[in-house]
Amino acid sequence: MTSAEPGGPPTTSVGRRDSRTSPPVWLRAEPARSRRRAPLTLGRIVDAAVTLLDERGVEGLTMRRLAQQLDVTATALYWHVTTKDDVLDLAVDRIFGDVPVPVVSGDWLEDARLLARAWRAAMLRHPWAPNLVGRPMLGPNVLARTEFLQSALVRGGCRGLPLAVATRMLANYVIGAALTEATWHRTADPQARAAARDHIAARADEYPTLDASGHLDETRWNDDLLFEEGLDGILRAAARTGSPC
Repeated sequence: MTSAEPGGPPTTSVGRRDSRTSPPVWLRAEPARSRRRAPLTLGRIVDAAVTLLDERGVEGLTMRRLAQQLDVTATALYWHVTTKDDVLDLAVDRIFGDVPVPVVSGDWLEDARLLARAWRAAMLRHPWAPNLVGRPMLGPNVLARTEFLQSALVRGGCRGLPLAVATRMLANYVIGAALTEATWHRTADPQARAAARDHIAARADEYPTLDASGHLDETRWNDDLLFEEGLDGILRAAARTGSPC
């Protein structure tokens, strides 16, 4: 004889589950548990965008692909961002958050140098970034580091127009250096620069100065050396004696 509570499985008269309706527990599959998704947040969107940008570049980032990466609908993204441009601005600011803000020291030149080096390194880790840095840079990470740079220049004696000029020179130099290097690094042919150098050397009569100077010869002047020398030259100009900057 079997009995059952309303809505419950049938049991035998001694309280056992009827073997005809349910196999032993060891033979029953575990019930499927619903997997709770992590809530969609602006932080998750930006993290996923940076990952896609690193993998596919700016052209490979679409709102549809970003939604797929996050396992959501594209519509869900628009609760947090309005356009792809929003995503790009947020992604640029995110990677600048990886640039350590140096501890202020008594050497303003070294403080500025440390920030510039770290800024270049961040853009080389994310080679899509230099192309976007010309966009309005108003994110908190970018502004905090620009504030540090300008405060270092102010400690070096820069004020007014010379401060604005020195800031732009440094920013443009770091962005340009990173853009040039990232472009070479992205080429499919690892020997592309050597081929460019050979092209100049084979036409030394047309380009005697370029040939003699070792232009594009990374065995003579590598990127790190060129960056450091250029940075030092700009900072020396900012620190020149007998002028406000």
